Formats: sequence, C-alpha cells, structure tokens
Amino acid sequence: MTNRSEALSIVQEYIKNINLIRHMLAVEAAMRFYAQKLGEDTELWGVTGLLHDFDWEIHPTLEQHPQAGAPILRQRGVPEVVVRAILSHADHTGVPRQSTMEKALAACDEITGLITAVALVRPSRSLNDLTAASVKKKWKDRAFAAGASREEIESTTAEFGVELWEHVDNVILAMRGIAPELGFQENLA
Repeated sequence: MTNRSEALSIVQEYIKNINLIRHMLAVEAAMRFYAQKLGEDTELWGVTGLLHDFDWEIHPTLEQHPQAGAPILRQRGVPEVVVRAILSHADHTGVPRQSTMEKALAACDEITGLITAVALVRPSRSLNDLTAASVKKKWKDRAFAAGASREEIESTTAEFGVELWEHVDNVILAMRGIAPELGFQENLA
C-alpha cells in the first residue's frame, strides 16, 4: 500500500507547478473528508486524491493523461484500486466509475478549482469566510474560472449522490483544514 509520504514523493518528483500541487492537495483533503464522513479508508482515499493528476506535466493531453501515468503508478507499487480510480476520473479513458471512491474522486476534482478561484477574488482572499452562496454567485458567470466545467461538476456530483451546494460546502470545509498548504494565508484570529 502506498502511504501519503510515498504518494507525496511521487507528486514532487513529477510535478513542479505549485498550483497543480495545491490542486492535488485540495482534492486529497476533499477525499479524506468524504472517506471519514462515509466510514471509508481515509489514507486510501487521500492517496487517490493526491495522486490523481501526478502525470499531468509529463502527459498534458487527453490522449495521454491519466492512462500513460497508470504504468508508472503500478511500477511504484500503487494499489490497483487507486490506479483504477485515477483512470476512471477522466471520462475519455472509458473506465467506468463503479466504486464510491471512484465517484468521489470525479466529484472532488473539478470543484476544487472553482472554489479556489472564488476564494482568490474575494476581498479576504480566504477560505475562512467562503460559503457555497459565494460560489453560487459566480456559478452562472461562464467567463469566471472558465476552465472549471459546470456541467462536469454537476454530473459528477450527481453521480456521487450528493446535492451540489452541500457538496460545495463540504469541499470548502475540507480545503479550509489545509488552507496554508493551499497558499491561503488564513487569519486565524
């Protein structure tokens, strides 16, 4: 079993972009949140979230990511359940999402980017005072965080079986727990 330390080492070996690392940390936090909430293995779910985009810099196209990264993970001894979840998080791989963990990964991936973008344009530049209502205000503005597909967020969240705005609140809460690691200088007063 790959632990968090080993997973982080893989991420640091393959990813140099700090914002991409922060994205993977945010997805990890959201996955750990849901694993705990659902009584699942938090280490397994966290490692899956942390590793899901580890190959993006070496395989930055849909033809390559994440399928070309799968052999690297297998070579490193990453459990097949994690590799399969990573393959299933991208619709174009044709690997259907079956397990709750696979559905959670897909649901937590895209939303973290939108939440980060909303937090960064707020006067506080903080996750502490961010709510789903703030994200909802930016939701309809398709030019805002245009890379975050609202359709994908809606469909993967529905597939995971969580109401959209409850999911947004849950992911904000999860990200708040690691705000400094995500680059937010939180006022803890």
